[in-house]
Amino acid sequence: MEKIRVENLNFYYGKKLALSNISMSILDRRITALIGPSGCGKSTFLRCLNRMNDTIKGTRVEGRVEFDGRDIYSPGTHVVELRRRIGMVFQRPNPFPQSIFDNIAFGPRVLGFNKNHGELSDIVEQSLRSAVLWDDVKDRLKEDALALSLGQQQRLCIARTIAVKPEVILMDEPCSALDPIATLQVEELIQALKKDYSIVIVTHNMQQASRASDYTGLFWLGELVEFDITESIFTRPNQKLTEDYITGRAG
Repeated sequence: MEKIRVENLNFYYGKKLALSNISMSILDRRITALIGPSGCGKSTFLRCLNRMNDTIKGTRVEGRVEFDGRDIYSPGTHVVELRRRIGMVFQRPNPFPQSIFDNIAFGPRVLGFNKNHGELSDIVEQSLRSAVLWDDVKDRLKEDALALSLGQQQRLCIARTIAVKPEVILMDEPCSALDPIATLQVEELIQALKKDYSIVIVTHNMQQASRASDYTGLFWLGELVEFDITESIFTRPNQKLTEDYITGRAG
């Protein structure tokens, strides 16, 4: 089932066309990887999916991005609610300079999810369990989140995103700052989260895309060159540019 449908999307930074005629479907409870060289539009496209680009002055969007059948760029869209339902995890871990508990509790408190401390504690515990971090931090919840390792910080940020009950999680190179062990832990976490969330991940790591995703799209100079089942992209690509990129002959 489609969760997000993108049709004929163009995106401009001022007069510069950054994305040209992008169309793809993101399926419910599947992992979609976006690959391509630096500056090809992957992260820009990702931010189009929850209107994070709205914060950049002079940007403009053409086309449609439908989330559960509704165009997110239509007048009257509640952008804060949209970003709750389509959460984002960034390239570098960005914990708040607060306790581990308060990092996870921040979103539910702002949105009024909790009626009492017990309910809030349950949300924090469940979010940390979902991010496979609970056993590491259950006795340290009052400690500064910045004292965690980078890998733990990234899982904390994923838990913070989960805490506000999203339906889609966007990940912009979530492992680029991590060591191989932490990268593997995050990849295993992404696989576990797939049963409850649609996930879109931007990555420069071809091995990560091939082993972690169900669908893969290759971006090149602001265009979507090819989009297909991941196995097909990596073993039977339809476009020569796709084959050249994944084998290292281009890019």
